[in-house]
Amino acid sequence: MAGHNQFALLGQRRFLPFFVVQALGAFNDNVYRQAIIGLLFFLGVSTKERSIYAMLAPAIFILPYFLFSALAGQFAEKLEKQRLIVVTTTMEIAIMSLAALGFLTQSMPVLLVALFCTGLQSTLFGPVKYSVLPSILKPEELTGGNGLVEMGTSLSILGGMIAGGLIFTLAGSHGPVVAAVAVIALAVAGNTAARLIPKVDAGAPDLKINWNPLSESLAVLRMAKKQKAVRNAVLGVSWFWFVGTILTSQLPAYAEVNLGGGSTLYIFALALFSVGTGSGSLLCEKLSGRIVEIGLVPLGAFGMSAFLFDLYFARTGAVAASGLDVAGFLRQPGSVRIVVDLLGIGLFTGLFVVPLFALIQSRTPKSEMSRVFAALNIQNSGFIVLAAMAGLLTQSLLDWSVPQLFLALAIANVLVAAYIFSIVPEFLMRFLSWVMVRTLYRLRPAGIEQHVPDEGAALLVCNHVSYMDALILSAVVPRPVRFVMYYKIFNIPVMRWIFRTAKAIPIASPKEDAELMQRAFDAIDAALAEGELVCIFPEGALTRDGEITPFRSGVEKILARRPVPVVPLALKGMWSSMWSRRDSRLGRMRVPRRFRAHIEVAAGPAVDGAATDAAALEARVRALRGDHA
Repeated sequence: MAGHNQFALLGQRRFLPFFVVQALGAFNDNVYRQAIIGLLFFLGVSTKERSIYAMLAPAIFILPYFLFSALAGQFAEKLEKQRLIVVTTTMEIAIMSLAALGFLTQSMPVLLVALFCTGLQSTLFGPVKYSVLPSILKPEELTGGNGLVEMGTSLSILGGMIAGGLIFTLAGSHGPVVAAVAVIALAVAGNTAARLIPKVDAGAPDLKINWNPLSESLAVLRMAKKQKAVRNAVLGVSWFWFVGTILTSQLPAYAEVNLGGGSTLYIFALALFSVGTGSGSLLCEKLSGRIVEIGLVPLGAFGMSAFLFDLYFARTGAVAASGLDVAGFLRQPGSVRIVVDLLGIGLFTGLFVVPLFALIQSRTPKSEMSRVFAALNIQNSGFIVLAAMAGLLTQSLLDWSVPQLFLALAIANVLVAAYIFSIVPEFLMRFLSWVMVRTLYRLRPAGIEQHVPDEGAALLVCNHVSYMDALILSAVVPRPVRFVMYYKIFNIPVMRWIFRTAKAIPIASPKEDAELMQRAFDAIDAALAEGELVCIFPEGALTRDGEITPFRSGVEKILARRPVPVVPLALKGMWSSMWSRRDSRLGRMRVPRRFRAHIEVAAGPAVDGAATDAAALEARVRALRGDHA
């Protein structure tokens, strides 16, 4: 795990062809849309006609998302996914053949019909794009895989806009032919890559298709709201599209009025945002430790706002200069600050959205995932429309400048983030625990990916060294874990809120509180019955001398009621922590002996819960820990 590189996925057939397909699709969509704009200039149409297209084209492209997303979600659920990807990319070849005819005949009506069909094809591909990842990736690879997909999408959109915009500039009178050939060639390449994707089983092959788009749209929207965390992750992704739509739609005017440049400087500003987003997406795996770390979401949200605020103050008004190229802009005072702000906004946007996608994938049943992503597409479309309306109204009615709109967006982003985190405190809880663990320690997991099951119930047993043990284990185990902990640790100020939000289970000895102990055993059994991971510390208390004390019989009572697989874990290096009992209470008030100390969490092979006991499990944990307390 420590030596894993997410880019290794690009060398594996289970991921690479899919990555290429989605990247080529995003690239081709933007080549096509920019080539239409190039054709309008080539034909010499008036500014008014180009403005009509600029307003009409996005509406034509996004309309199929409202009309057909619910059906697309059902198809993606019912059909084998690789087959569906081949079908949608075959559709792309036919659609781009129609688009090529439009370029060759220089017919805008034909090109707009093809644009609608492109939106339809993207609608059908959308639910497959993200629902296929949990089937081809392990849970610990979800964050890295989503980061690669977001990086690929961001750079493909940017590259497609640049390439499409240059077709008529470079090809001149041959522009229509070059555009026609390009879009067909890209579609054929995508279809070829799609045929290399391994078979991916359908999520719900027996699903009965509901052909009523309205009732099914409402049904999938309700489905996406069943779990609070998933519902608000969907809301967060839609908000990402709202922010991104306002930013990218305002960059042309911002580049001209506030930066003193033209189309070249606009592309440069867009490139900064896109590269930042791609970098943030890739950074997620490094920061998360290869688990679905939703603690990065608050970091991303407030980082976005911080850089948006600074972007406003960096250049609040128009500049006297005009016609600047990139080099000319970089020579202007304050230009470096603006470059950093655009990169920062993109970077924290990536940190914000990638864990949300991974959360939706990890918490949604595979039999419902495509329909949940269909609901996401419907909601995304609505937020994109709202963003376009907000940009239009604030500038036409309120006469706001672009920097003022960025300032309003920064404030709105803080409010929306606070709203999401107040409804689902799990996001903020994970952020606080992530900051605490990553600040104090450098974690080195061993055997976690191999031995902790990807799905289904299991009992984790671990030695108990410090008050931080539960947070450390939650930082290395890819799946959510229900921790059983001594009620006095559960009730530690500040930590209590974290533990309660994480659905930890407090327990006491029968002498202290027999009723609490019984409630704990009932809660453990219920969690295992639901297929969750439960972690217990069978010693029953923190070690007082660094040695593992005998495991108590509670673990045997749990397994007698529900004999699930048991995974032994061992914490190494925590005895020297300020959170252990090595020091007096006063001694624990000082800084750690070894700031950013290396901590190892080792996992051993699972054992049959029906054929083990406390002594055997203790021996396994002792063997895993060795002499490294």
